[in-house]
Amino acid sequence: MRKAILLAMAALAAFVFFNNASFLSFRRVAAPTILAHRGMAQRFDPRDVRNDTCTARRLLPTEHQFLENTIPSMRAAYAAGADIIEVDVHPTTDGQFAVFHDWTLDCRTNGTGVTRDHAMAELKTLDVGYGYTADGGRTFPFRGRGIGLMPTLDDVLSTFPRARILINMKSRDAAEGAKLADVLERLSPQRRTQLTAYGSSEPVGALRKRLPDMRILTKTSIRSCLGQYIALGWTGFAPTPCRNTIILVPINIAPWLWGWPNKFLNRMDATNAQVFVLGPYAGGEFSTGLDTQAQLDLLPKDYSGGIWTNEVGFVARRMAQQHRRGSPPKE
Repeated sequence: MRKAILLAMAALAAFVFFNNASFLSFRRVAAPTILAHRGMAQRFDPRDVRNDTCTARRLLPTEHQFLENTIPSMRAAYAAGADIIEVDVHPTTDGQFAVFHDWTLDCRTNGTGVTRDHAMAELKTLDVGYGYTADGGRTFPFRGRGIGLMPTLDDVLSTFPRARILINMKSRDAAEGAKLADVLERLSPQRRTQLTAYGSSEPVGALRKRLPDMRILTKTSIRSCLGQYIALGWTGFAPTPCRNTIILVPINIAPWLWGWPNKFLNRMDATNAQVFVLGPYAGGEFSTGLDTQAQLDLLPKDYSGGIWTNEVGFVARRMAQQHRRGSPPKE
């Protein structure tokens, strides 16, 4: 009996090992998919940042002249090598979607109040570079340079008609998801395959009811997908909650996933899920990108999944050196 138990355990261990051995899984060698968070954005000091922190007042030394969530920023990000850009949207009082990160206008612009409480015609007059400072308010290097640069979502979609875009809804209002569905339903099914929506469960859930085949991302979808995969992925099972989603994986968590990287990526491909690696998770929110050479060095050789980054130019150059990357996507 003891011998039979040991043989059974050995057989199970062998099955788990070979069923999840990444080196036994074929995957076409390809450059990683690079997602530029907020396009080509100004960097800020991320230490002790909270939801109400004015990050424009924490500006780090500037390396370029672009402001996040603007058309020039997006164009620069694609030109630098981004495959996907992330944009933030708010519904406006005149039925449009403003592309802007903050819940309120006071930090980054010369306007005041909640972003969604304004008409787009008014938001178009604001200076989106007004509040940036690196020296405690003594100088404002972008003041006057961002007047009229807050675009609508329609502006973005028409300017980049074939580009891949990740759309972030900022509220917990289910009606926002329904309004976004109204916009996206006017697009062709092929165009919608290039778009993904993410945010809280309420608006994303409302959107998915209308557009069930569109890729989405919520905290719940990530937890459900990865939770079930950690429990059952050793069998080769790809959980249903992973289907038609984007999956964010911190770089220090990734090696613990069954079959990482190739078998895991192939299993997610089978569910139409796309995987993006983030910076290390250290508790709380994991919103940091994969932004430094030390972090990139943690990627497996010939990694062909996605990379979420705040440093699109730097990361694209490094990936081009490693993978002989081709031309960036065209507008």
